[in-house]
Amino acid sequence: MLRLICLLLFATTAAVLLPARPAAAQCAGQNLLATMPAADRAALDAAADAVPYPRGNLWRATKGDAVLTLVGTYHLEDARHAATMATLAPLITTARTVLVEAGPQEEEALKAHMSRDPSLMFITTGPTLLEMMPKADWTALSAALELRGVPGILAAKLQPWYVSLLLAIPPCTLSQAQAERGLDALVIEAAAAARVPVRALEPYDTLFSLFDIMTPEEQLAMIRSTLALDARAEDFATTLTEAYFLQENRLLWEFMRRQSYALPGYTPAQVDAEFARMEEALIAARNRNWLPVLTAAAADGPAFAAFGALHLPGRDGVLALLERDGFAVERLAFP
Repeated sequence: MLRLICLLLFATTAAVLLPARPAAAQCAGQNLLATMPAADRAALDAAADAVPYPRGNLWRATKGDAVLTLVGTYHLEDARHAATMATLAPLITTARTVLVEAGPQEEEALKAHMSRDPSLMFITTGPTLLEMMPKADWTALSAALELRGVPGILAAKLQPWYVSLLLAIPPCTLSQAQAERGLDALVIEAAAAARVPVRALEPYDTLFSLFDIMTPEEQLAMIRSTLALDARAEDFATTLTEAYFLQENRLLWEFMRRQSYALPGYTPAQVDAEFARMEEALIAARNRNWLPVLTAAAADGPAFAAFGALHLPGRDGVLALLERDGFAVERLAFP
């Protein structure tokens, strides 16, 4: 159930974590939102609209003299980023600080940490995935990872959370993740060209702690549920991308929730509970930790912040948190 969530939230770091792979063809999936029956789409829109700020990728927050521009990003490469950067470049150039989830220093620290401690990504003691999973599940998993450039002998030793990250990105977009040309990278590049300091919103090792809330059994269940959707990986990737450029950020969350209702072994109540827990751990808690960093930069601003688009909407989304802190929030035109 975490396919789109992982792709939106973690592909910033995926450029560091994913295995090298030759260039692949562009995804040829269909936009599942565009083919949805009208009644189902209306219900999905209503669910998205039930939370604050469900739409919009570019915003300005002001509080007295404090000014903060925020952009929700899509982490992978897309030709449409060129038009976006034409809009963002003047805002970056005039900022005193640019805030991102992980800057160049954090990426280097992450690489160094992984080289020092292989257990972050690999099972170094105890049973491997091959030993923990039923034969049929392992066969399907190893085949899916082979398509992503990971041989079975290596896949068996991967940590479950990392396997879920790999499965979240279909083979057709894996080369894009390696290219490091997503919107976040382009923002960092523009800031460097303008000599604007880049700061991280959170410590470089945050990713490793995000799945601590899950038991090993729950992480294996996460692999199985993500694997169950792998046949439609390209459809999900296309759906995500198109929804992002239509600025329908919360819609993605509600869409994936409803897709997960059909997963074997899950009831709607279980899915809702899991999504609430994931939203708290992977989005809301991080947003609350980012808030003092954002407000301090705004006070010394103007400041510019770029982070995954799923962090913008919601009751504990960045925009609602800023509003509760006294900021006036205004949506800006996004190409």
